[in-house]
Amino acid sequence: MATPNTPLWEVFIRSRNGLAHKHVGSLHANDATMALQAARDIYTRRGEGLSIWVVPSTAITASDPAEKGMMFEPAESKIYRHPTFYEVPEDVGHM
Repeated sequence: MATPNTPLWEVFIRSRNGLAHKHVGSLHANDATMALQAARDIYTRRGEGLSIWVVPSTAITASDPAEKGMMFEPAESKIYRHPTFYEVPEDVGHM
């Protein structure tokens, strides 16, 4: 049972070589070693993990959803990143 002073850890699992680690959840643990052991027990019970990362939640910096416009607006002005003005021939299929 986690106490109010037990740090929160974010858990990332890589399921196969060549794939990226994906966030799978969070857990409370006193230190990194305990967080790794708990993550293994909780998130890889069926052998779905090849590699585990645990990161203290306090080490993560996130953007504020309320500032979405300011954060992502510059990308909208670069139309070459989203080639919606090209016509794709029908025989190309799914693209």
